[in-house]
Amino acid sequence: MRIVFMGTPEFAVASLDALIASGCEIAGVVTAPDKPAGRGQKVSESAVKQYAVANGLKVLQPEKLKNEEFLSELRSLKADLQVVVAFRMLPEVVWNMPPCGTINLHASLLPQYRGAAPINWVLINGERESGVTTFFLKHDIDTGDILFTEKVTLTGRETAGELHDRLMAKGAGLLVKTVKAIESGRYTELPQANLAEGAELKHAPKIFKEDCQINWNQPAGKIFNLIRGLSPYPTAYTILNDKILKVFYAEYDLTEPEAEPGEFFSDNKTFLKAAAADGFVSFKDVQLEGKKRMGIEEFLRGVKL
Repeated sequence: MRIVFMGTPEFAVASLDALIASGCEIAGVVTAPDKPAGRGQKVSESAVKQYAVANGLKVLQPEKLKNEEFLSELRSLKADLQVVVAFRMLPEVVWNMPPCGTINLHASLLPQYRGAAPINWVLINGERESGVTTFFLKHDIDTGDILFTEKVTLTGRETAGELHDRLMAKGAGLLVKTVKAIESGRYTELPQANLAEGAELKHAPKIFKEDCQINWNQPAGKIFNLIRGLSPYPTAYTILNDKILKVFYAEYDLTEPEAEPGEFFSDNKTFLKAAAADGFVSFKDVQLEGKKRMGIEEFLRGVKL
């Protein structure tokens, strides 16, 4: 089958690489346009574009997916199947183009955690299971018929970065399995409505800055999950010495705090902790506004509280 691959970040690169390694024919790659990034506003290319160029693949970078010039070029690739991994929402004129349809890889066990940030929300909510799902695209986002899933067990301590890497590898393997099944015609489709019936569905919307600020009136365990669920990006934060303190990792204990929530304690050498509703959260890996990221002991050597 001729495949057009659509994706942008590093998460998608593993899937594209796995498809090529398995012998799939990649007719072209669609990815985000180049854009300025960083302090110097140097033009940045997506991880998928960098990989595609390095491997001699044709690259399309449309600003608008309904642009007739782009649609004409996409049709000219004569794809049998389109594969989407961490791209953007597609109009029907795009996802309905190839004869075998368009499939998507999603980093959750659908129908749970539909949306833009499933890896983060699974950890923020303290789940003990996650996984990856392949499905056919339909009108509503992340609602198409499920093809295959693969589960992973969570420890309750991993960060979003660590889970990202696990699901990136799992997803690449599952995507190859899915493409081969479609190629051979040996697959079944499971409507998500069958799984969603009677279930309480949890969602994974895009995360904004206000979602990242730690609320010290919450239980310590919930704050711990927020911190690891946002690490390393977009990162939970609190305010210390009138500056933003990003928290990449922490520990917590349920010692009854004789303090107001949000009150800080430190020996200025080895520990910095804050009172939560039912215990303490101890910072282990932080970054103060204007400084580099560092472990707590190194941080305390340079900051007087």
